[in-house]
Amino acid sequence: MLTRTLAEPHTPRTRVSNPAPVASARSQPAIGGGPLAEVIALCGALMSFRRNEEIYGEDEPADYVYQVKSGAVRTYKLLNDGRRQIGAFHLPGDIFGLEAGNEHRLTAEAISDATVIVIKRGTLVSQAARNVEIARELWAFTARALEHLQNLMLLLGRKNAQERVAAFLLEMASRAPEAGAVELPMSRQDIADYLGLTIETVSRTLTQLENAATIELPSSRRILLRNRTALRQLNA
Repeated sequence: MLTRTLAEPHTPRTRVSNPAPVASARSQPAIGGGPLAEVIALCGALMSFRRNEEIYGEDEPADYVYQVKSGAVRTYKLLNDGRRQIGAFHLPGDIFGLEAGNEHRLTAEAISDATVIVIKRGTLVSQAARNVEIARELWAFTARALEHLQNLMLLLGRKNAQERVAAFLLEMASRAPEAGAVELPMSRQDIADYLGLTIETVSRTLTQLENAATIELPSSRRILLRNRTALRQLNA
């Protein structure tokens, strides 16, 4: 949906606020540190998206790369039969939208109200050509994205409902700042569309894990991991 250059004054197609320059790395430390985060903070622009608002669409030009500053983002593909397959959830600090080709393969939407740093893809490419550390970070990012895709393919193709939910909880826990607790920005429907399950199956499986004292559900969005060993055994 972001089809203009950030320097152009006219209104973008998306219903977002005007891009605001990101504060320099000295006054606002880049998320994760390192040369790549510094370049994004120095050369990017901050944009705001409301809940469920599209950031970019499938098959649109991949002229920009994005980093989540606050909130959360999902990337997904709509299948021919109308089903939605979510490819990834992006949390603060995560980079998304960097494509191998010239067009986006998936659609990106804000899960909740979100702020995103937007940087021209060409800027990152030119910086990587001059700085080996940035090039190395981009390579590592690409390798992690490929590993995630491989794990998701295995998850969808070979694992049952409990194994899928256990893998999802461990994935989210590994990205959570609070040890033993997971705050989910996404809905049960989002989780179902990520795991290739129905929302009823996700809810039933979470209840089964709670009854087995593997997890605790204080609320629909907060999950406490009571027995990580059991979850890891399901995910083995």
